[in-house]
Amino acid sequence: MPMAVGVIETLGFPCVLAAADAMVKSAAVTIVYYGIAESGRLLVAVRGQVAEVKTAVAAGIASGEEVYGGQVITHYIVPNPPENVETILPIHFTSKSEPFRIF
Repeated sequence: MPMAVGVIETLGFPCVLAAADAMVKSAAVTIVYYGIAESGRLLVAVRGQVAEVKTAVAAGIASGEEVYGGQVITHYIVPNPPENVETILPIHFTSKSEPFRIF
């Protein structure tokens, strides 16, 4: 079963926190990556079914943009990333995210 990945990049921690919170509350997705890009930019990535990831990313964008002073810089959804992309990029399930994996 194909698993999509959705990523949101924000400016500032409150914005990424609001986006991540909205993403996991709005759809059946699992956070697989969170990190700092640069210059106060932060990333959050989720995995799940394609429709669930689309719903989650839309909710994350809306929630992130509501934060005072927050800014959603960019976002992207990959419907079915190939194995070589999953191997190289930090978008796979890890021992930390596996307990929260939604099948």
